[in-house]
Amino acid sequence: MSTSIHPDTHIGLVRLKVSNLERSIRYYQEIIGFTFVQEKGNRAAELSVDGERPLLVIEEVPNPAQLTRRHAGLYHFAILVPDRKSLGVAVRHLAESGVPLGQGDHLVSEAFYLNDPDGNGIEIYADRPREQWEYEPSGSIRMGTDPVDVESLLALAGRTRWEGLPPGTTMGHIHLHVSEIPAAQQFYCGLLGFDLITKYGDAALFVSAGGYHHHIGLNTWAGVGAKLAPEAAVGLKDYEIVVPNPDALDEVETRLQAADYPYVRKDGELRVKDPAGIAIRLLVR
Repeated sequence: MSTSIHPDTHIGLVRLKVSNLERSIRYYQEIIGFTFVQEKGNRAAELSVDGERPLLVIEEVPNPAQLTRRHAGLYHFAILVPDRKSLGVAVRHLAESGVPLGQGDHLVSEAFYLNDPDGNGIEIYADRPREQWEYEPSGSIRMGTDPVDVESLLALAGRTRWEGLPPGTTMGHIHLHVSEIPAAQQFYCGLLGFDLITKYGDAALFVSAGGYHHHIGLNTWAGVGAKLAPEAAVGLKDYEIVVPNPDALDEVETRLQAADYPYVRKDGELRVKDPAGIAIRLLVR
């Protein structure tokens, strides 16, 4: 049995809790560019890129609890567009819409950051080709935070009309506030089987499958020992880790069983919480 999770593993559906469903549907369609799929009852909606398979579910929480930035939970979820031109078109649309943006050239990717109406963090990014990635002597992928060359992005976009998120867009990664890095590393690497890519002491950790720069980012920027956000607060409900076949799922289950780590297998999924209490659904697709 492999000690690493299958190299074709990726992040799937993200479920968010919001305070106003109609407002969030408009935002995610008109600003981010998702396509509305369907409402699930009167308090949740599915959003996708292709109009069929959801990438995001938003669920309304009535009278949400007060949330501070000192909780474990979502830092941001990251929407990966297929190429640099697509990123330029998206950035031009966001700028024309008056959306405040953060940005960073991470050497392996170029990224822009924003928040939805409830403060849920979003990254929209495009990867550089893997052959352009650089590596440290230790073998870890070299990443940084430099200014993005926005002018060249916009020049590449030209007059291309924005028509929402383009075909080929995926959920590239997710970044989480956790309670402590050692426990997170043991869980995500030791039990789930992700490979350690980069570690910044006990402040941040980046892990992936198949040599990607990161599928999951983990940090203690909300404070070491941060508690999970209240169930009734806006934020992350859960997220999917998708493996390509049943054997890959069974390997993860075997590691969880060997460690006597609590989980539930239901409807073909492994449902588990990380040491900070963040809910994860592992499944085959």
